Amino acid sequence: MSVKIRLLSVLFVLLFSALAVRLFWWQVVKSDTLSSQARNQHSTSRLTTAPRGNILASDGTPWVARMTAWNVWANPRLLDITPSEAARKIAPLLEDEIQRLQVLLQKDASWVLLKQKVSDEDKKNIEALGIGGIGFDQVEASFYPEASSAAQILGFVGKDSDGTDIGYFGLEGYYNLPLSGKPGYVGGEKDAKGSPILLNGSTQVTAISGVDLLTNIDKRVQTVVEDELAKGIERYQASGGNVTVMDPKTGKILAMASLPSYDPADYASYNDSLFKNPVITDTFEPGSILKVVVMASGLDAGVIRPDTPCDICSGPLKLDKYFIKTWNDEYTADISMTDVIVESDNVGMSFVGQKLGSDRLYDYFTKFGIGQKTGIDLQGEVAPKLRQKGTWNVVDLATASFGQGVAVTGIEMIRAVAVIANGGYLVTPRVVDSVKGDGWEEKIESDPPIRIISQKAALEMTQMMVEAAGRGEAKWSKIPGFSVAGKTGTAQIPVAGHYDATNTNHSFIGFASPDNPKFVMLVTLRSPQASPWAAETAAPVWFAIAKDLFPYFGIQPDK
Repeated sequence: MSVKIRLLSVLFVLLFSALAVRLFWWQVVKSDTLSSQARNQHSTSRLTTAPRGNILASDGTPWVARMTAWNVWANPRLLDITPSEAARKIAPLLEDEIQRLQVLLQKDASWVLLKQKVSDEDKKNIEALGIGGIGFDQVEASFYPEASSAAQILGFVGKDSDGTDIGYFGLEGYYNLPLSGKPGYVGGEKDAKGSPILLNGSTQVTAISGVDLLTNIDKRVQTVVEDELAKGIERYQASGGNVTVMDPKTGKILAMASLPSYDPADYASYNDSLFKNPVITDTFEPGSILKVVVMASGLDAGVIRPDTPCDICSGPLKLDKYFIKTWNDEYTADISMTDVIVESDNVGMSFVGQKLGSDRLYDYFTKFGIGQKTGIDLQGEVAPKLRQKGTWNVVDLATASFGQGVAVTGIEMIRAVAVIANGGYLVTPRVVDSVKGDGWEEKIESDPPIRIISQKAALEMTQMMVEAAGRGEAKWSKIPGFSVAGKTGTAQIPVAGHYDATNTNHSFIGFASPDNPKFVMLVTLRSPQASPWAAETAAPVWFAIAKDLFPYFGIQPDK
């Protein structure tokens, strides 16, 4: 009898110990997890999406408008006709392949996605077919009234790793957070069957819509730029090109175009390389267009004047084991600094570089923003660094003086020349003018302009550029009766430690009118084959655009 009692006692002890261990496991170790599961069984919550903001042109009309769209899905188990028949009826309305849809509709699943973001009209047409098992979920889509125009400024809306809408590239990427707004929240309690318990109330936080962006991009200017750029690329057999138009006084970007481009409404059909904006992401050696920055630096430093004669310009300049030559191998003894710019004389620019010295030229490049990001409000800007100060040899100094051995982006270059156009101030390029909400608008504040050269130096350099545009190699393409301050640039392309023997980049940069500039514009063509000189490719494109811009901006002919 005592043995049985002892066995029962041991059994009770073991059972009690097991129960205690189990209770400890539930109440201590797994307390948080079980509490969460219990809450989930009787509570419900979900996030509500916020409408994304629109992107507007300078006149308030949309570049990107958000609209209601629908994801089309199917429950193949509930189809009331055969998968092949359903696919045949739906495919034309979805502009899709019958075979692909048939494969989806034959799956043993309760939900398959057929097409994302179809229009209201397409939804109504599909509903009219009366096919059981087809459903729709409301979503938001982006509509592009101007099709692919300004695509690389705008960017596009895609999905992140969680399937959430997110902006990529351009304005969509840079301003993703304010465009996205703030999602809302709906919470409440439910009974054992999952039905809401109305007496206990619910918690609701309303979603806050994203803001609209009012840009400085002028649709008229953008259209002219894109049309003439496309013509120029075809006419001069270039692999691509870009044009930027900026207000030199404020930094407002009035137009920016790059070709080839893509359609942001169908971005998945294009190569990823087209999503980048070459004006802010591609670097190149500027060649002769950088000469105006170097000459302006020399004028500001007081080491030369417009009429200063070059005493080393009677022939090629020997530096170490190299010879610096002019582009046409023609030389003029005692050529003036003005004519150095007009003739785009590399030896004359080396003379200016020697007068400045490498450290002072480095400092001026830095003042002009060369080697630094401009701070433009577009996603993806890069800035190649200058060679380290104090390490430049005599050859580095000479080549930098005429625009080789220094890499820039297009946006760096146009900001630097804007300094000359606006009387000596460095401004910050800006695409967005203001953000707009429901009943309010707020201007985007830019960094204040910084004076970096004197007004006298800027005016002298402007007049030298007027002479270059009027008497230089591009004089044949200028518009009669109108003065322009401009400069051509034909630059070799560095490839794997040497320069490409067959391809060059061609540029023309200038502003008008010289005495009261309304715009500064940079045109760059990549590897044009029709001519080896920018005066015969980039310059004509510049003047073709300017011909339309002059009356639009109220620029009058010379008196």
